[in-house]
Amino acid sequence: MKKRYLILENGKIFEGEAIGADKTSVGELIFTTGMCGYIETLTDPSYYGQIVVQTFPLIGNYGYIPSDSEGECVVKGYVVSEICEEPSNFRSEKPLEDFLKEKQIPGIKNVDTRELTKILRESGVMNAVLSDDKNISAEVLKAYRVKNAVKSVTSKEIKTYGNGKRNIALIDYGAKKNIIRELVKRDCKVTVYPCTATAKEILSKNYDGIMLSNGPGDPAENTEEIEEIKKLVGKKPIFGICLGHQLLALADGGRTVKMKYGHRGANQPVKEVGGTRTYITSQNHGYEVLGDTLKSGKVSFVNANDGTCEGVEYKDKKAFSVQFHPEAAAGPRDTAFLFDRFIGMTEEGKNASE
Repeated sequence: MKKRYLILENGKIFEGEAIGADKTSVGELIFTTGMCGYIETLTDPSYYGQIVVQTFPLIGNYGYIPSDSEGECVVKGYVVSEICEEPSNFRSEKPLEDFLKEKQIPGIKNVDTRELTKILRESGVMNAVLSDDKNISAEVLKAYRVKNAVKSVTSKEIKTYGNGKRNIALIDYGAKKNIIRELVKRDCKVTVYPCTATAKEILSKNYDGIMLSNGPGDPAENTEEIEEIKKLVGKKPIFGICLGHQLLALADGGRTVKMKYGHRGANQPVKEVGGTRTYITSQNHGYEVLGDTLKSGKVSFVNANDGTCEGVEYKDKKAFSVQFHPEAAAGPRDTAFLFDRFIGMTEEGKNASE
């Protein structure tokens, strides 16, 4: 097997064996704790610009299954302890490494992902490079930034899914496919708009509700999108997920900050403020909303581990948002009821206008 190196911004070098594409790639190194769902991870547009470390020791045991994909594969690299070369699953179409090669994603195996995770937990996320040459300039690593992330992954054209009785507009900042599926199975016709869509364009169609999708990068970078959201708030029921949650908070005058190492995995506990339930949720984000900076929104969910803001309600504006992923895929379905809450809001809006 060919040697490959994972070189961290702090100078630490991990030697392993090459998997996937034969190329050098620089990215932001992050880890995810999911025990399954590696296909959904690799195809989640929210990972744009990042080298993903899987903490679970064996990856690829059920191969690659196209129908489980959530979008395009836009990761910069993939790091595993061990990859399964002979997957066993009746739905599998190919080994995972074949998928990595097809998508031109470089990877590395036989590295200590436990040690890597400890470094990222202690020092925070940092840049790294995957290369067959360990003599990489430190300047190359330090200079890397994830930029223009949303515009790199958004839809290029307007598309429609389903034919239900409720008309929903979904603004695509890097949307996972399961958001669309969850809406369609609730009798919705979903029209997906690129992130460049204007409020005027969307409001002219008189949709029953508007969804703000997940997506990658620094939310504060999306100044044009935030301005359009300001024009949408209060006009129609709005439901924001992940990046959509952050953009809605910024449109409300709130602030977001980068977290030390983020929340990525399928086992994040979330408590409902004023309630008695704790939900286990799927998450993938590196930025958080500072709840005490919101102008009109009230924090509705908090992370049970670190107390960070996980949800906001804007009662007077017919809007709410969550940091976690109620559509799961892959991950627990504890919070799928939030789609029903959104549908209920659209019904109330219909009745009020009749």
